[in-house]
Amino acid sequence: MAGSADRVLMGEYKSLQKETWTHVELVNDNIFEWHVALIVTNPDSIYYGGFFKAKMTFPKDYPYNPPDFKFLRPLFHPNIYPDGRLCISILHQPGEDAMSGELASERWSPIQRVETVLISVLSLLDDAEVSSPANVDAAVMLRKDKEAYKKRCKEDLDVSKKDIPEGFVMPTHETAYAKKADDEHHFSWSDSEDEADFGGSDTDGDEEMADEDEEDSASDTE
Repeated sequence: MAGSADRVLMGEYKSLQKETWTHVELVNDNIFEWHVALIVTNPDSIYYGGFFKAKMTFPKDYPYNPPDFKFLRPLFHPNIYPDGRLCISILHQPGEDAMSGELASERWSPIQRVETVLISVLSLLDDAEVSSPANVDAAVMLRKDKEAYKKRCKEDLDVSKKDIPEGFVMPTHETAYAKKADDEHHFSWSDSEDEADFGGSDTDGDEEMADEDEEDSASDTE
């Protein structure tokens, strides 16, 4: 099981290294422990320009069970515990939970990946769930004094920039979008592992259909 998890995680790790909105590193070369940084490139976000570092720890049976996620610098946020852990459905064990009312589709499943977790966390930062908060004080402030809440978030944003590695060039909305457009422009089917996986070319299919039509015509003549 662990060997399979190794391969899955290594594939995901290499894929995420190409992304501009996150920065990933292995902890002591251990594929089951990652340092990840969420880089907010949405200019409309109150966290825009932030470099929020976290640690992810993966079980040996990944992806059948979810990883653990913990911010190294806890954020003042309704869905983040004071120790940096997250309260988010996608990291909860697979299956429905009658106690919380969470559906299986909202929780972890083997089709989820690290990328979907990170995107969900980024979304959660600006779209907090205050009905069942992990940090009650943050939830109350968000509801009653939004400007004060934004000011507190700005403090977390400024502190996060201390974790930007020396020499690391932070992406912006413009540069991140430009890279994505450039990657799409240079994509070709030869980049796939095996073109045969797509069932061959349309030309081959057209030739086979033409042969079948000729055979049918010959049968009708006879």
